[in-house]
Amino acid sequence: MRQSIWGEYLAELIGTAFLLMVGDSVAAMAILYNAFSGDYWGICILWGLGVTMAVYLTGAISGAHLNPAVTIGFAMYGGFPWKKVPGFIVSQVIGGFLGAALTYQLFSPVINAFNAAHHTTRAALGGLTTSGIFFTHPNTGITTGHALVDEIILTAALVIGILAISDNYNSNRPGANTAPLMVGLLVSMVGGFGGQLEAWALNPARDFGPRLFGLLAGWGNNAFPGPSGYWWVPIVGPIVGAVIAGAVYNYLLRPFMPENPRRLAKAAGVMKKTSGASAS
Repeated sequence: MRQSIWGEYLAELIGTAFLLMVGDSVAAMAILYNAFSGDYWGICILWGLGVTMAVYLTGAISGAHLNPAVTIGFAMYGGFPWKKVPGFIVSQVIGGFLGAALTYQLFSPVINAFNAAHHTTRAALGGLTTSGIFFTHPNTGITTGHALVDEIILTAALVIGILAISDNYNSNRPGANTAPLMVGLLVSMVGGFGGQLEAWALNPARDFGPRLFGLLAGWGNNAFPGPSGYWWVPIVGPIVGAVIAGAVYNYLLRPFMPENPRRLAKAAGVMKKTSGASAS
């Protein structure tokens, strides 16, 4: 089997591009066509299916992080080599940019028709905007500071779930063939309970790559700096959330997993002492 760090980078790029093509296109269907008619759960499920297929597509090559926050979390707590982190993150951001470009290729005529029908432009701030196809915004009443806390909590919920699903010491983890499906459902779950707050970025590459594309494609201040200078929140919030989730899982839950080697060794030592006492 051919293995290469460049193959891992390429897998992260392609997987993230696939994920964003699906996710941004779902947003385009919702905004441009009102395709879901209030069926928000349908949007969550389709985003989750995009994640599932991206993980099935690239997981055997790179582990399918597809998210800088996940990569940093695995480096801090999961033994992932720090030397690979910059390459993974760059690949993920490029993938996010390309995924947005693919969505734009699909929907650009419809975006133009939508703006013409509603007498607006890509760069117009407030009111009807198509920028939500590509990157996230805080919803009504959500301040930048509140959005930061939201993204920390929502990403922590995502990452702690991923850690549980992927942990070999967790005897309750799903089988390898079903793990991508469970990760997709996890994304859908987080979107279902908190996605309307800021469109549940959870992933710096998911927001920053498309935001860069949006800036170049004419969305102007909607992209950078965003409403109330929001652009940095989907970068910082998910990373902080991933670090917190990793600490909670690894220091408060993982030590008590039945298959944890330290627990097994301790149990074996107790059994040995008990056997020795019985023999005497």
